[in-house]
Amino acid sequence: MRAVVYEEFGGADVLRVEDRPEPHIGADAVVVKVAAASLNPVDYKIREGYLRGLMDVFFPAIPAWDVSGTVVKAGLDTPELQVGDEVLAYVRKDVVQDGTLAEYVAVPVRTAAKKPAGLSFEAAAALPLAGLTALQSIRRAGLTEGQTVLVHAAAGGVGSIAVQLAVHAGARVVGTASPGNHDYLRSLGAEPVAYGDGLVDAARAAAPDGFDVVLDYVGGQAIETAPALLRPGGTIASITDARARDELGGQYVWVRPDSADLAHLADLAARGVVKVEIAQTFPLEQAAEAYRALETGHTRGKIVVTV
Repeated sequence: MRAVVYEEFGGADVLRVEDRPEPHIGADAVVVKVAAASLNPVDYKIREGYLRGLMDVFFPAIPAWDVSGTVVKAGLDTPELQVGDEVLAYVRKDVVQDGTLAEYVAVPVRTAAKKPAGLSFEAAAALPLAGLTALQSIRRAGLTEGQTVLVHAAAGGVGSIAVQLAVHAGARVVGTASPGNHDYLRSLGAEPVAYGDGLVDAARAAAPDGFDVVLDYVGGQAIETAPALLRPGGTIASITDARARDELGGQYVWVRPDSADLAHLADLAARGVVKVEIAQTFPLEQAAEAYRALETGHTRGKIVVTV
């Protein structure tokens, strides 16, 4: 099968497309013929070696964890999924080696959900990591109807879904983004404020009594300004900085594969409650270019690779 691989840590130039053996599966996994995969910042952080203390990488490694496609082979005990099922999955395994930028991928059933008929393969591939991160961080923060929430990096892949989930939950949402993305945030139901100098004053003007919940999807200024923006008794959930938990009494969230959560998100997306923004699509042979686009840090929504 064709797959994107790298055999050493480095930039996007270490990526190449080559032939690799088709995957084997255990009793509780399926082989998925990949229709699309989406990219996430964690992919290139792993490839560049920044997470070596957290996750083991075995070369040659195939990057990426998000996927959509069709089951072409089932393991001995997979009552959840059968050959012919269209699925989406967050295929994060214990080690980094056999990712989703390939023609076929082995998918543990615990990481997958059936794809609704009304959801495209591209949108389905863009949903798993970003959607699960948004859903699980909102849940961990205890967000409830009527609360006021500040979403940092609200126009990004995770933030844009978090905005929609929070609005759907009945919260008032304020989101940080560059001015060019403010109309986009308004279209999602959020009140935009610009990050950078003046963030605290602008956010305080929007919520003079402070925020019940702060959701940090970018780090840096989001963590530093949280004490000034949280109301007494408010909480922060961060995917970037353990100080949210250790110093601010909030939550540090490392997203987990979860079939039920993924099925819930796919249903919301198929019904139009959650819209998945796709910034660009690339063919498999242009995966390096796709990562270079992602690494600019200026994309709105997700970058998808089609196979």
